[in-house]
Amino acid sequence: MTISVMIADDQVMVRQGFAALLGAQPDIVVAGDASNGVEAVAAARSLQPDVIFMDVRMPEMDGLEAARTILASGLDPMPRIIMLTTFDLDDYVYEALRIGCSGFLLKDAPSEELFRAVRLVVTGEALLAPTVTKRLISDAVAKRSRPRHAPRELESLTPRERETLEQVATGKTNGEIADELFISEETVKTHVRRVLQKLALRDRAQVVVYAYENGVV
Repeated sequence: MTISVMIADDQVMVRQGFAALLGAQPDIVVAGDASNGVEAVAAARSLQPDVIFMDVRMPEMDGLEAARTILASGLDPMPRIIMLTTFDLDDYVYEALRIGCSGFLLKDAPSEELFRAVRLVVTGEALLAPTVTKRLISDAVAKRSRPRHAPRELESLTPRERETLEQVATGKTNGEIADELFISEETVKTHVRRVLQKLALRDRAQVVVYAYENGVV
């Protein structure tokens, strides 16, 4: 399967560098790019890429607003959005996860991490380094008041689905969850799908945020 990628960043060198690296991979094609948020929204609609790398800070419309617009546009299939940032604790990252972005990547990440990011999120996984994610979301949630009682929809989860929710919240992949719970990856996928349906969440990144905000972890 060939994965189409779009790069949105206001720095020409970043766009060209990412394009050169990604375009050299046999299973990845760079469909196009954008230099600001407005262009990114238009390009996402016309190119309909599988994955979008979105810079957090761009002129005319920042990356967060562009991502929110794209994710609310009704595109089918919906592209997976990876936010690009220079700091792993960027204030925008937490909100990006809340609205449905699939994760974040530091701009100076090694090329292998860049390739892994594309191949990971296109399968429906979230690009969430466990240690960074825990620190990021814990810090953000500490500034908010958690509900005194668990949301009613949590009661609809089976014990195994609740365990899966807790595992996803730590940033683990399906394979890692399967090993931890001694079940198959297909069973994990089924549990994750049911968790998403019951909690009305779009993807795993939103599961992570939901779990932290509601005291599951």
